[in-house]
Amino acid sequence: MTETLTLAFFSPGPMEMLIIGVIAVLLFGNRLPSVMRSLGRGFVEFKRGLSGIEDEIEQAVHNTPSSPASSYSAADEPSQEAAAPKFEPPPEEKTEKAEA
Repeated sequence: MTETLTLAFFSPGPMEMLIIGVIAVLLFGNRLPSVMRSLGRGFVEFKRGLSGIEDEIEQAVHNTPSSPASSYSAADEPSQEAAAPKFEPPPEEKTEKAEA
């Protein structure tokens, strides 16, 4: 039971970090600077996205009206009747049978 707790709170020490670094160099080689650069850019974009979301939430909280029901009333709008198109029958065509 104590072994599982020890593994859950594992923090790499200097020797483990050195081993991880050597493995990273072996795997990525001369591409390591570009991989780290792209990883840093991704992290920066992630933080920008989070701050953008936080800003939107703050604006939404501060810009909401205190009583939305009182800001709108039906009396403010001019009353207009619904304008529907009127039905007009088609013009009658005179045929030769009707004239005869």
